[in-house]
Amino acid sequence: MTFKMELGISTFLEATPNPVSGPGVSHAERLRQGVEEIVLADQVGLDVYGIGEHHRADYASSSPAVVLAAAAAATKHIRLTSAVTVLSSADPVRVYQDFATVDGLSNGRAEIMAGRGSFIESFPLFGYSLDHYDELFDENLELLLKIRASEKVTWRGGHRAAIRNLGVYPRAVQEPLPVWIATGGNPESAVRAGTLGLPVAFAIIGGMPERFAPLVSLYKEAATRAGHNPETLQIATHSHGFIGETTDQAADAFFPHTQAQMNVIGRERGWPPYDRAAFDSSRSLRGALYVGDPEYVAEKIVLLRKNLGLTRFFLHIDVSTMPHREVLRAIELFGTKVAPIVHKEIARMEGQS
Repeated sequence: MTFKMELGISTFLEATPNPVSGPGVSHAERLRQGVEEIVLADQVGLDVYGIGEHHRADYASSSPAVVLAAAAAATKHIRLTSAVTVLSSADPVRVYQDFATVDGLSNGRAEIMAGRGSFIESFPLFGYSLDHYDELFDENLELLLKIRASEKVTWRGGHRAAIRNLGVYPRAVQEPLPVWIATGGNPESAVRAGTLGLPVAFAIIGGMPERFAPLVSLYKEAATRAGHNPETLQIATHSHGFIGETTDQAADAFFPHTQAQMNVIGRERGWPPYDRAAFDSSRSLRGALYVGDPEYVAEKIVLLRKNLGLTRFFLHIDVSTMPHREVLRAIELFGTKVAPIVHKEIARMEGQS
């Protein structure tokens, strides 16, 4: 089976100070901007829009389902997903209910992308111990999949009250409600997704994307061993990037915001300072930054499809607080310029194979 190459936007609804113009936007304004972005992405023909769950002052996206629900009534075609839901510190019952609600409002366009998350603020916030980091994810994923499979649920785990033949409502329009596994490159996560027969999304924000090919192989091998047809499973990637009228303009516009955000996270994690040389290296053809004019970004996405066999690509534009008009223009270019090139080239390339 050959899947259409889906193209979409991912965001954390960044609300950090702007390294060029000063103060960032308020959380309230950034939430409204997010809905505007989803509506535009739908209008220009993009396939999916994802919002990642975070619980930090620099992001406005603690409740992705609420924002997606606000956009559901104002859009017609675009799929609406978390990117990711931090399932280790979330109640799977509520997660299912929230996204089943989005699914109903959108008439069957909601998805859940489940992951551990790249930050840990949600654990103390919701009263969970990091000592149970892996156990919580495993149990909560098990329960979430059980809920989506059956209206009435009976379940017992080690970190949540048992459920005894209780119904979970509303039910999703889609049967089943799509659940993806998201990972930053953990082999065990790739194997888990394949074993469960779930689609997988890889966050690729550094290095060369082609280095994820062994993880794709692990994923498909695990799926095959578990009796799933790997050709029917979807693979997504998420990477930072920006599209401008020219490659130089895109790079100059995106670098200050990328540098600011990378240095904030780098100070927390002990990374060296991020400079223009690192940025320029990463936006090379084999690098993980998708920054340039429409033709160049399209070329990189087609190469990614060739190397990893992916079926969906997320472009994360608003690293730090980009000026909203620039974000909207990049989304417009992605849908009207990049997408047609990608689809045409993939059709040509795969028609010859």
